[in-house]
Amino acid sequence: MNILFASSEIFPHAKSGGLADVADSLPTSLAEFENITKIMPLYGFMKKDDLNLEFSDEIILGGIYYKLSFYKKVEDNIATYFVNAPLLSDTQDLYGDRYGDYANNDLRFGIFCKAIVLLAQKLNVDLLHLNDWHTALSALYIKEEKLKIKTVFTIHNLAYQGIFEQSSLEKLSINQKYFNIDGLEFYGNINFLKAGVAYSDAVTTVSPTYAKEILTKEFGCGLDGFLKYHKNKLSGILNGINTTIFNPKNDENLYFKYDFKRLENKLENKKAFLKKSTLKNSKIPLFVMITRLVEQKGIDLVIKSLKKLLAKRVNFLILGEGNLEITKKLKKMAKEYRNFEFIDTYDEVLSHKTYAAADFLLMPSKFEPCGLNQMIAMRYGTLPIVHKVGGLKDSVADGVNGLVFKKETKKDLLLAIDKALKLKKNSKKFNKIRKLNMQKDLSFTKSALKYIEIYKKILL
Repeated sequence: MNILFASSEIFPHAKSGGLADVADSLPTSLAEFENITKIMPLYGFMKKDDLNLEFSDEIILGGIYYKLSFYKKVEDNIATYFVNAPLLSDTQDLYGDRYGDYANNDLRFGIFCKAIVLLAQKLNVDLLHLNDWHTALSALYIKEEKLKIKTVFTIHNLAYQGIFEQSSLEKLSINQKYFNIDGLEFYGNINFLKAGVAYSDAVTTVSPTYAKEILTKEFGCGLDGFLKYHKNKLSGILNGINTTIFNPKNDENLYFKYDFKRLENKLENKKAFLKKSTLKNSKIPLFVMITRLVEQKGIDLVIKSLKKLLAKRVNFLILGEGNLEITKKLKKMAKEYRNFEFIDTYDEVLSHKTYAAADFLLMPSKFEPCGLNQMIAMRYGTLPIVHKVGGLKDSVADGVNGLVFKKETKKDLLLAIDKALKLKKNSKKFNKIRKLNMQKDLSFTKSALKYIEIYKKILL
């Protein structure tokens, strides 16, 4: 079986969130069983030095010719193709800048979708695995060209759908017949993600609970009825993590390496981390959040709860970037409280150090398709405290491998933190959970086999 795996971001080449990590680790696991190739854009900030130009070609959209160059790199016996194209590759970021999303994202990712189909044909693939709205039009183009390639479309976060004005149809060479309630039309606009759902042979999302949640009005982001219509081809498969990259036993980013047999070195990481921090006293519990500063992540609940949280004998650190108003509030609070630090950035190396130093990771998300942070935390012997939604519900059991609160309220969050503090005092039980979490299989292998089952089913 020849599979082409398409994503707008793949770690370590480009990353804005968990999609990049999944697009790295899932194909790695799939490659143990099937022949897989990856494709992503070559963005303006990426270097070509270690890439080989494989071939050039051109596509036509809206009567305009666009020249495409396909670069290639092989790592761990998996080939990744990088698409260099006008507009797509001219930006210095993935989707937008501090002023918002790029105005021409419709055309940028329309070009990318056409490039995906072109490469799929050249490589004679059996199946195309598409991820999120940036790749979704590929399913429509395959249908329009009557190609025999099968498609699987994975929804990583339904909140991001790729919605543009109806006028985009012409410049994307999309026939008006697809602009209807069963196709691209969405309240007078076009919706890329709807194309992925409507025209793919199978649709997946990244946890079993989220697959159920998106069929409801609360979590369906306006598409619950449409998804219910297509529910027979919808399934939820829980994400995993790359257990080679996220492994404290050989993580070069840490001050001290450790595993479940050398848990004392986790405390040494905490001590070393705090020496470079504004926080002090390694003897008190360290709570952290490693997150994008967006409403989805429950950061507003944390801000509401912060005064009472910091009145407890704890240290609290937030590492992340995003919304400017949230950033201002957190910076102000960091000046007011000696036991609170806010680091306004996202840094991959620093995030590894943070996981290793922390006692607890806070994930109070309003909704969470899957979440990877809770799994990474477990891998590093850090207990997750999560809201019972989506993949958090599927991966964390209260009192077993973390702490769970049911309602998204200040009261419930603070009660969960109190339970965490009580658990921390019971060092025998606390360390037992840590050690069990660090030995848990959090890889993508089991999930990869479930994807292969879907591939085989639609190829019959």
